[in-house]
Amino acid sequence: MTVGLLAALVVVALVASLAIGTKNVAPTEVLAMLGGDREGDAGLIWDLRVPRTLMGLLVGVSIGVAGAVAQNITRNPLADPGLIGISAGAAFAVAASVGLLGLEGTYAYVWFAFLGAAVAGAFAYVIGGTGGGGATPAKLALAGAAISVLLDAATSALVLTDPHALDRYRSWAVGSLTGRGNDLVWQLAPFVVAGLVLALVISGRLNALALGDDLATTLGAKAGTTRLLGAAVVVVLTGAAVAAAGPIVFVGLVVPHVLRAFVGPDARWLVPCSGLAGAVLLLAADIIGRVIARPTEVEVGVVTAFLGAPFLIYLVKSGKLREQDS
Repeated sequence: MTVGLLAALVVVALVASLAIGTKNVAPTEVLAMLGGDREGDAGLIWDLRVPRTLMGLLVGVSIGVAGAVAQNITRNPLADPGLIGISAGAAFAVAASVGLLGLEGTYAYVWFAFLGAAVAGAFAYVIGGTGGGGATPAKLALAGAAISVLLDAATSALVLTDPHALDRYRSWAVGSLTGRGNDLVWQLAPFVVAGLVLALVISGRLNALALGDDLATTLGAKAGTTRLLGAAVVVVLTGAAVAAAGPIVFVGLVVPHVLRAFVGPDARWLVPCSGLAGAVLLLAADIIGRVIARPTEVEVGVVTAFLGAPFLIYLVKSGKLREQDS
């Protein structure tokens, strides 16, 4: 029932994203575009809003699933993909490609952002896994925080010494879906699909991991391997999302918390539902950003921050955040 409802909401959000914007378009024009018409408003929808909507779908699904997996493998209710340094790694790679190599445009530096996210995430896992006990939740979180601080400082040093690089970097760093073409959608789609498939494959193991490493191993779900695969999922999905749209906060944190009230903690349901809900939330935030400041727009990363911050405060004040037992 919940999956069906979320799927229906995704369809509604997709149609609304095509029809609502700086200039609203009649539903008949949306249907005409879907029927193959490329003239007038139908052509406008096809050229501008279809790539933006598809990118919003990919990014929302990726961040939602990555958030659910990150909270499961770290057993930390505050875990967010940014916690293990992935966003900071992507940001540093973009800054380096813009400031040192002079690259311009999302298509030019998207692969650097993805590589930086993957390397930073892997580096955090390696550091968190050193010493006795392996990559415990606390060690992984501390390693990710340390790497994030270091990379944020390096990113600031890069862009602040080059005003031209800073001007190009800040348009990406705010978190936006504008100006992304269909070519970028197709470039990122294989990575997103691979991450989603792996997330679904390990969702049963994530349930065992929630019981603790020792009990998970007893049940046949090797804790270290499961956590490594989960980290790979978070790296791939968050890296792709951040590379395409910039760092978008709170979606990966908020969505799994809300869904647990409806689907429970079972990762086999929580993971796919988080992907659907993440897409709905991100598309809705993008639509809000288009209409609240007409004729200009507010970037989706700003909207999610305004929506997510009060929710996080509510969670903290209500006492609903508590660390899961190891």
